[in-house]
Amino acid sequence: MTDIKPPRAEKRPVKSVHHGIERVDDYAWLRADNWQEVLRDPSALPADIRAYLEAENAYQKAVMAGTEALQARLFEEMKGRIREDDSSVPVTDGPFAYALRYVEGAQHPRIVRTPREGGEEEVLLDADAEARGREFFSLGAAEHAPDHRWLAWSADLKGSEYYDLHIRDLQNMQDTGTVIPETDGSIVWAEDSRHLFYVRLDENHRPSRVFRHRLGTDPSEDVLVYEEKDPGFFVSIGKTTSRRFIVIDAHDHETSEVRLIDAAVPTSEPVLVAAREKGVEYDVEEAHGTLYIRTNADDAEDFKIVMASVATPGREHWRDIVGHRQGRLILSHMVTSGHMARLERENGLPAIVITDLHTGREHEIAFSEEAYALGLSAATRDFDTTFIRFTYSSMTTPQRVYDYDMASRERILRKEQQVPSGHDPSQYETRRIFVPAHDGEQIPVTLLWRRDTPLDGSAPLWLYGYGAYGITIPAAFSTNRLSLVDRGFIYAIAHVRGGKDKGYRWYRLGKREHKINTFRDFISVAEHLVEEGYTSQGRIMAHGGSAGGMLMGAVANMAPELFGGIVAEVPFVDVLSTMLDPTLPLTPPEWPEWGNPIESKADYLNIASYSPYDNVKEQAYPAILALAGLTDPRVTYWEPAKWVARLREKKRGDSLLLLKTDMGAGHAGKPGRFDHLRDVALVYAFGLMVMGMLDDRT
Repeated sequence: MTDIKPPRAEKRPVKSVHHGIERVDDYAWLRADNWQEVLRDPSALPADIRAYLEAENAYQKAVMAGTEALQARLFEEMKGRIREDDSSVPVTDGPFAYALRYVEGAQHPRIVRTPREGGEEEVLLDADAEARGREFFSLGAAEHAPDHRWLAWSADLKGSEYYDLHIRDLQNMQDTGTVIPETDGSIVWAEDSRHLFYVRLDENHRPSRVFRHRLGTDPSEDVLVYEEKDPGFFVSIGKTTSRRFIVIDAHDHETSEVRLIDAAVPTSEPVLVAAREKGVEYDVEEAHGTLYIRTNADDAEDFKIVMASVATPGREHWRDIVGHRQGRLILSHMVTSGHMARLERENGLPAIVITDLHTGREHEIAFSEEAYALGLSAATRDFDTTFIRFTYSSMTTPQRVYDYDMASRERILRKEQQVPSGHDPSQYETRRIFVPAHDGEQIPVTLLWRRDTPLDGSAPLWLYGYGAYGITIPAAFSTNRLSLVDRGFIYAIAHVRGGKDKGYRWYRLGKREHKINTFRDFISVAEHLVEEGYTSQGRIMAHGGSAGGMLMGAVANMAPELFGGIVAEVPFVDVLSTMLDPTLPLTPPEWPEWGNPIESKADYLNIASYSPYDNVKEQAYPAILALAGLTDPRVTYWEPAKWVARLREKKRGDSLLLLKTDMGAGHAGKPGRFDHLRDVALVYAFGLMVMGMLDDRT
């Protein structure tokens, strides 16, 4: 591949003591003291750190130079599966229907609308034009006012998730010149179309303050509506489907507190629904003066739905309407004038259940495949409707968008994902299996392969995992992964503990003191797939990102012999250092997820026992590709940089170890729909190279 030698980071030991335990970090210097400035201005990165990251980038590029033609083929292949002039199914609102639409060759969408009864399309915002000439551009929200005169939109120009908010006059299609900087990107209009609400980020990049802006005034005059004083709580805003209330939600990973503002009287004071109680979560919908609240109160671990009057919203007035059932996790709900739809999951599979609010009768929308993914959304902004919208896909079935009449039970296919280069679902097979864990639990695993792939242990296997924050990786269709499966890979998703695949308990058993279960589950899945002849030891590519990157670092330390290679995207691998630093954006809100090692010696020891950076050993490691983003506020660039530096120092043998830091992007990488594919092509080319599959067929 190349004779170039890998970079070696200088060792500059820094000692720290917590709970009487001394810890030495040789690579702490890679954390820029001015990291907050770097988020706003990447050129402020200190020269010595920049030199190291650029040396790693040069090494990665040199090592993978022989795959550049393959990366180009993969890119064109994946691009060929995207309909370039794609558009969303319109959402109706009053006299208009609003949608996203791409034009051929565009990286970013247009926000468009047409008269509801038909007529000429108007382009309200061309995000591709706004991105022109910029190194980075990511569109945040784009929300039209209720009177359809104004469009508020936000954009991140650095990758650091600081969004500038703009207001556009749709009579002349020109921005007003008002720019509100450093917001979280979200926007909610009041019903008077003169006021809008937004959330500002504080000096530690935390969404903590809700402001109200009045059109035509200077943003310096904006009114502070709510400020969260607890650094462990983040604030978000929304609106009930009824459009009657603006919702302010303060929350961490296990507790929430909601306030409501009358959307017709935007200057009114927020009204508290129920005071926060540790471990109690809830969210709110409204119809005809009644609140419909999804909550885990009263030990309803997998959530229930209660109701209360808007006039008396407190906990003491909550009355169950959908009771708690262990193992059936209620994920979300939405309410229209006469119906409630809820999305739930049981035995690893999602379902949509409809309730008639007048009669209380329920029915479930039926699906037939062994494993699939569902999404639930609104078909219209009109509250007086019987329609909802849902998306359906499976590992073999492209996404379909349906409008569903909750009264007549008719489903109307509104859109089917097109694969311009062709896709024949009959050529592929998908299965859902359950794998025994070390403690007898059954781990769901979703598998996809081409029907002509041998199941005799000779096939390479791509194993993806996440396992944190209760996030479930859906068994959804992906055009990109066909590039692996068509080359002979079996693709597998390990639904390990830490997600909510099997209910809230599945999440609880993969967090804090139980975090080790996430890693052991992934290893159990890999071992089982070898034992059952799907693949063989050393023929597995493991892949995860962010908290899933922590999973990659942990299994690399614990069972390196199982894997031929590992891809860790923006990996959260320096867990102990991050949880010991309360100035970082996500640290206080994430103590409920991982534990607080500052206050608790037990939490310190638990995190230290698995934190990938702290557990790098003198042993052979599989080939590893780590990806980072310089302006990432979630998993800071220095985590993967420090991890790779320590791996270089400790690892034995000649396995590949590569670090690529995107010097102009953040947590999600490049934002353009085609530029993103180049990142995917790099990851896939690395896996094919590691598996010795760089022949003419690739």
